[in-house]
Amino acid sequence: MDDRTEIIETTPTVREVTSVPRTTTEVRTVGRPAAEVDRMETVAYDPFQAKRMAAYRVTQLIYWIFGLIEGLIAIRFVLKALGANPSAGFAEFMYGITGPLVAPFNGLFGNPAAQGSVLEVHSIVALIVYALLAWLLAKLAWILVGDSRSAVKTRSTQIDSRA
Repeated sequence: MDDRTEIIETTPTVREVTSVPRTTTEVRTVGRPAAEVDRMETVAYDPFQAKRMAAYRVTQLIYWIFGLIEGLIAIRFVLKALGANPSAGFAEFMYGITGPLVAPFNGLFGNPAAQGSVLEVHSIVALIVYALLAWLLAKLAWILVGDSRSAVKTRSTQIDSRA
């Protein structure tokens, strides 16, 4: 850089590039009018962002599906614990939907009962197992699909304002 050139540059600080930040570099030659300024526009982007976003969406879908399953089992647990009438429409519907989900855990432990209320221990075990399964599948999806690399690539375009 020689004595006759003054460079003014602005650069935003970005932790993760989610949009396309632009920086402008102005180059002024000393002694030239301010209207004659060369401008250089720089666009920064992350080439791995799309792959990371896809992995994030897959993990969100996994957590949503398992969250729905866990919510249904939690409702079943509360209905059983409060002694809901099994022939009532809603209780019958919930028991029908969640029956296959808790079936692998039936008979694992005894279920204490008192005055129509049942503490379904196998439903609690099912909640824990499904939570762990969701976490493992989400981590596996991130390992297979996700990309932990990040980079910032820039592209510059020079605009001559004298023309």
